[in-house]
Amino acid sequence: MSSRPPFASHSSEPVRRAEVTIRLSEFEIPPMQDVLLVGKRAPIGPEAVRRMVDALTPDQYDIIYLDHEIFEAAVLKRSLLKFLPQEKFLPVILEEGMRVATENTVVKAQVNIVVQVNRAVDL
Repeated sequence: MSSRPPFASHSSEPVRRAEVTIRLSEFEIPPMQDVLLVGKRAPIGPEAVRRMVDALTPDQYDIIYLDHEIFEAAVLKRSLLKFLPQEKFLPVILEEGMRVATENTVVKAQVNIVVQVNRAVDL
């Protein structure tokens, strides 16, 4: 067991943390939020969502097709992925979405990501 604390204050390496706040609610019109989770048996499928997204806000969302027990696709606002990479963000949003959604629903999520950076400099 090491006696050094995990984040020594004299380290020159920046410490980065991300806080993720997720608000989940039922899909409504207008439909665009930060994230849409499309259930496997939802009234609209990923291709309909793609056409809607391309018509309303071209080039602002990515549609990710999923091999998932409940969801067929996730639609993610690209600007969020500048703060948190998809491979870290998607599992979180799917885990929380599973708690409120079924295969028959489309869930929208408002997401607020705050990135904290602490840096130390030599004096």
